[in-house]
Parts: sequence; C-alpha cells; structure tokens
Amino acid sequence: MEERNLTVIREFVLLGLPSSVEQQHLLSVLFLCMYLVTTLGNMFIIMTTGFDSHLHSLMYFFLSNLAFVDICFTSTTVPRMVVSILTGTKTISFAGCLTQLFFFVSFVNMDSLLLCVMAYDRYVAICHPLRYTAIMNLRLCVQLVAGLWLVTYLHALLHTSLIAHLSFCASNIIHHFFCDLNPLLQLSCSETLMVMYPGIGVGAYLSISCFICIVISYIYIFSTVLKIPTTKSQSKAFSTCLPHLIIFTVFIITAFFVYLKPPSNTPSVTDRLLSVIYTVIPPVFNPVFYNLQNKDMKHALIRLLRKIYSQEAYFI
Repeated sequence: MEERNLTVIREFVLLGLPSSVEQQHLLSVLFLCMYLVTTLGNMFIIMTTGFDSHLHSLMYFFLSNLAFVDICFTSTTVPRMVVSILTGTKTISFAGCLTQLFFFVSFVNMDSLLLCVMAYDRYVAICHPLRYTAIMNLRLCVQLVAGLWLVTYLHALLHTSLIAHLSFCASNIIHHFFCDLNPLLQLSCSETLMVMYPGIGVGAYLSISCFICIVISYIYIFSTVLKIPTTKSQSKAFSTCLPHLIIFTVFIITAFFVYLKPPSNTPSVTDRLLSVIYTVIPPVFNPVFYNLQNKDMKHALIRLLRKIYSQEAYFI
C-alpha cells in the first residue's frame, strides 16, 4: 500500500478503440474524413449566415453558434485520436489530459444548451408567431449566448479543478480514445464520489433541464403544427424542426447511456463506440441536415459559392 501511495501519475496512456492495427489505420482515415466534413460543412454555415443578409435572423444566429461549437467540439478529440493512431503515440501528459477534459466538458455542455435554446426559439416562432419579435430579439439572444458560454466554462473549470485534486496512484491506462470524466474517475484512488459530487450534480442538472425543456418545446410545436390546415405549411414547419430533433435525439440518448448508467471498473467497448457516436456523428450531420433540408440555406449557399467563384475568376 505504501508503494502505491508513492506512485505519482504524470501521464496517461489512451488505448483508443479496440481494433487491430489495420483497422485502426482505416479508422484514422475515416475519422479524418469525418472531421474535414464537419469542419468545412460548419464553416460554410458560419460563412453563409454571416455574409448573406437573407439569413440575418435569430434562428440562423443560433445555427451559426452551433456550427462553431461543433467545430470546436470535434477538434478536442478527433485530431488527437487520428495523430495517436498514425504515429503510435498513445501517451498524454496529465496537464494535456486536464486541458482536453476542460474543453470537452465546455463544448459538450454548450452544444446541449444551444440545442435547448434553439428548441425554445422554434417553439416561440411556431406557437406564438405574432409575439416572436417581442419575446426574442438580437440583444437578448446575444446576452443569452454569452451567459451560456460563461456557465459552460465555469462548469468545465469546476470539473477540471476537482479532477486535478484527485490522487492517481494506480494504473495510468485509460480505456478510451480521449480524457473523459468517467475513465479518469475509475483510475483515481481518492474518494471520487464525494470530491466530484458538485461537478456531477451541476452537470446532471443542466442535462436534465435541457432534456425537459426540449421535450416540452417539441410537444407544443408538434401539437401546433398538426393543427395547421395546409400540408405545405406543415411540411415547411417539419423541415425546420426535424433536423434539430434528430440531432438532439442522437446526441442526448447516447450521452445519457454513457454517463447515467452504473459505473464499471473498465469502460466497455459499447461505451467507447457510443462516445464516438455523440462526439463525432452529430457535428458531421448538422451541416448536412441544415443545408439540404432548408431551402433558404441551400439558396444562400449557392449565392455564396457563386460569389466566391466570381471573385476567383476576376483575379484569374
């Protein structure tokens, strides 16, 4: 016991996803392609909503913020995982692990809170269209998003500081592809539940509140949409809401399964695969859904591409 207490963990080993060497190289190519699709697709959303005056509305303001968060969200895990597979370097320093955890918690919280705010925005727009401009305005939404960033960073700082005060005196092998909360808690030899209770409590409160808010918003949205007499109007309303609902469903169900199930000594293969789903899949399909299902976005994207092409042709 004394030898164990004298052992200080200065770095961790990220095992990654369980697979053979050939499969890991194939996965690295796949994840790199998905990361590039995520980054370029969401950058197009940011550029389109920023430069096209037809999209200067609150819905696209939230969408551009979501696109930025999705880029940052995947950037905290995927590039490090791809480099680890290609170079064979699986070690990460203690400080690097805490940094990755800080940004991961920040962006995963911001993602869920933005989805919650977007659901409320759609609820007001569809259920109370005449009062929309009175309830939602740009100044309020900017202040709201700034407040969400502050909340997420404070929560991430709380998590990271609590993890930093834990003792890691046994194994330094993390059965995961990034420094996530549960695998780190499983490696600690401290009384983790009591130490991490404030961070876990705040995180559970934010997640459950977002879930309840989104569910209630969509209950009212769908009940209102089904009362619309024309099929065309129903189709337009559903095309606006369904992509958001699909992204939320994939994100929240997989995250809930990973974090709310009873803890185990070693994360299962299913846990790691589900972590891939909620960290990689939603950011990839977010630009696809919003660009292909939204006519305004498609037209704005076409105008942006034409503008870029015309400028390149002018310089040539």
